[in-house]
Order: sequence, then structure tokens, then C-alpha cells
Amino acid sequence: MTKHPESTVITRYAEGDPSLDEASVWSVEAHLETCPDCRARLASRTTDDTRALLDLVATGIDQGIGAGPAPVRRRRAWSVTGRRWFTVTVVPWLIMTAAVLGCAVLMQMAQPRLPSLVLLLAPVAPLPGVAVAWSRRSDPAWELIAGTPAAGLAMLLRRTAVVLAVVMPLLALAGTRTGIPLAALLAPCLAFTAATIALGSLIGVSRAAAALATLWAAAVVLPSLVTAELPAVLTPGGTGGWALVTVAMAAFIVARADLFRRLPSGH
Repeated sequence: MTKHPESTVITRYAEGDPSLDEASVWSVEAHLETCPDCRARLASRTTDDTRALLDLVATGIDQGIGAGPAPVRRRRAWSVTGRRWFTVTVVPWLIMTAAVLGCAVLMQMAQPRLPSLVLLLAPVAPLPGVAVAWSRRSDPAWELIAGTPAAGLAMLLRRTAVVLAVVMPLLALAGTRTGIPLAALLAPCLAFTAATIALGSLIGVSRAAAALATLWAAAVVLPSLVTAELPAVLTPGGTGGWALVTVAMAAFIVARADLFRRLPSGH
């Protein structure tokens, strides 16, 4: 039979005597686990402050049990639905686009004899944002979003719409400052955006945007700066051609929507 602790030790333990050594404390606690008589002795020696604290704790526990679990508050963060429309990594690229268009406006106002840089940049203005809109490397939640039923073409179009909602007003403002008709700016902008998405179904959106921007710079922008003349495709008469390209690319995108259900992860 285990020896019961002395009454003085029980009293000192109940009072929390700091001079009671650790070995004695451990011995008392180990004995109390199996001895109801000593637990009763300990209860009789408990101080009034300790009893009051225990009663307060017991009351709080009873109230918590009666009230049930507290309702879980939804965290105010980007939900999956929000990320289907927008990723914050596109913001720096939109800011860069705004800065480039602003510089183009200033340069055209300073050098009116040069071909309009605003017109030359209009087709490729949304491409940086579109490229980032569906990119595993730039979106930390790419795997989570890509695995949802609403991913693929639907999400790509939503994110592209957000990019265009920023870029198109910038182009309109630039056109107002430089006297360029709005249709002359938006028609090639929409055509290149649709072409990027269509080509992106085959090689990836980021690669398509980079390829089209490089091709446009080499085939149109540089020659225009060298000759100081705008190409025919950027004249008012070319608006109809841009519209046809947009419609054709849109038809291809709709017809091959299945290609966007799971774009290669590297794109």
C-alpha cells in the first residue's frame, strides 16, 4: 500500500508553498491520482481564494457548454471566386502599361512629326496583363484555381476582361490627348487580345503574348519608326480588317474551348 503524504505536506501543497521541493510535489501529485481519501484531505485544506477561482472556472465552463460552439467567422480574404476574376500579380504589369502609354502620349506631343506611338502600342497594350492572367508562375493559387470546375476558358476570359477594363480606358484617355479616334485604338487592341487567347490554346497564353508582341515590334513598330510612316493597317480604313480578325479569333476560341480546360502548367 502506498504511504499517504503527511498532513503538513498536503497543507503546504494546497497552499502552493514555494519551499516545497519538486520531488515532494511530484510524490503528492502521483499519490493523489489513486487516493480519493487524500484528494478529500486536499479539498478540505484548499484556501478560500482557490475555491473562488475554481468556482469561477466551473461557472465559465458550464456557460460555454450551454451556449454551444461559437459561430465561425468567415475570413475576409480573397476567395476562390475572387481569384477566378483577378490575381494581384497583374497589377505591376498594368501599372507598367499605363506608364508606357503615358510616355507615348508625351513623346507624340513633343514630336508630332513622328508616327503615333500610341497607335503603334495600342495592339499590344493589353498583352502583358493577359499573359499574366493565366500563368502558373505568377499566380500562387494557380493549382487551386485551375482545379475548379469554372477554370479554363471561362476564367481566362474573366481575367482578360479585367485587364481590358483597365487598358481600354487608358487607351481612350491617350486617344483623347492625342486626337486619335477611339475605334482606331480599340479595334487592334481587341484583335490582338483575341489572337493571343486563340494562339494560347496551342502554345500557352504567355508564349502567345510574347510571340505576337515580338512579331508586331519587328514587323510594324521598328519599320514605322525608321520610315516615320504608319502602316496601312493602322489607318482609319483598317478598322474593318481588325474587326474581322477579332470575330474570326473569337469563333476559333469558342469552337476549341475544350483546349483551355487544362493548359500546360508551364504556360
